[in-house]
Amino acid sequence: MPRRHDIDIAKGFTILLVVFGHLVASVDPVGVGWYEPLRRAVYAFHMPFFLYLNGLVAVLSGMMLMPRAAWPGIAAARARRLLLPFFALGLLIVAAKILAARFLTVDHAPRAWWPGVSDLFWHTAASPAVSIWYLFVLFTVSLGAMFWLRGAPRRYPALLVCCALLYVVPWPAYAYLDRIGTYAVFFVAGAGAGFLGSGWDRFIDRSWKLLLGMLLAALLAIIVYGAGWPEKYLLLPVGMLAMPALHGSLRSLTPSSPNLLLSGLLLLGRYSFMIYLFNTMCIGLTKALLLLVCSWDGAHFLPFAVALMVSGTLGPIALKTWAFRRVPTLDRLTD
Repeated sequence: MPRRHDIDIAKGFTILLVVFGHLVASVDPVGVGWYEPLRRAVYAFHMPFFLYLNGLVAVLSGMMLMPRAAWPGIAAARARRLLLPFFALGLLIVAAKILAARFLTVDHAPRAWWPGVSDLFWHTAASPAVSIWYLFVLFTVSLGAMFWLRGAPRRYPALLVCCALLYVVPWPAYAYLDRIGTYAVFFVAGAGAGFLGSGWDRFIDRSWKLLLGMLLAALLAIIVYGAGWPEKYLLLPVGMLAMPALHGSLRSLTPSSPNLLLSGLLLLGRYSFMIYLFNTMCIGLTKALLLLVCSWDGAHFLPFAVALMVSGTLGPIALKTWAFRRVPTLDRLTD
């Protein structure tokens, strides 16, 4: 599948929102009233949109309709791509937090090694590396959707209905079951967009202005009035609305000649996997070092937030460029 600039741009935009949502992990800064309402609005749509993009790519790449003979190879490739980083990075984060907590301020530091590992893989509501849930969920739902379809798009409507039913079930927070049940429907919706092909592109190109206006109105309501609103009641309608609204609006930004904004989004989109893997570690390290110098409360938080955004985006890119490129195995795993 040739790279599509609109998808790379959309990934770049979404990974910026991911990093923004990770700036504050546990204890909110004192005297800062603007961050939490913005994060609440971002969390109403950014991961549904990310899963939508993954489902879209799964269809466009041909993976979703692969014949049964290809399934073992695809499962092995997905495990190398998603499960290996999930386990390796999760264990690294547990070890790093236990060590760093002796000297620095660390968010969600585990009490000890085995409780941390248990929370990482089983009691996942208390995971010390909760941000990596996406890797496990994407592995599970992508292969589950492929197995369900068995190479036949006619089975797609039943798959969508099944995932919608999974969404309304109150799954327990064990082994990321709650995340799978919540986010599978967005991946499958993205797959549906992929099956529609050029028809979907024409629809979002024609309708994005109206849909974006509706999305912005919904986000404004969440910012102003949404404190205490259950997140799950927001995710489905706002997440589904964000898919055509954001994808269509970002497609409209694709010019014949590149500019600085789009070049930046394209860069972030191409490094989005690496940024997702390592943004929280870079943010956490930067935050811990800055807190040795000054507080992040009140007026200090805005420059803190800028520094954390820069470290959360450019830090993983620098790590990839200057370290992982030199180790072929790490380079392949994080491409």
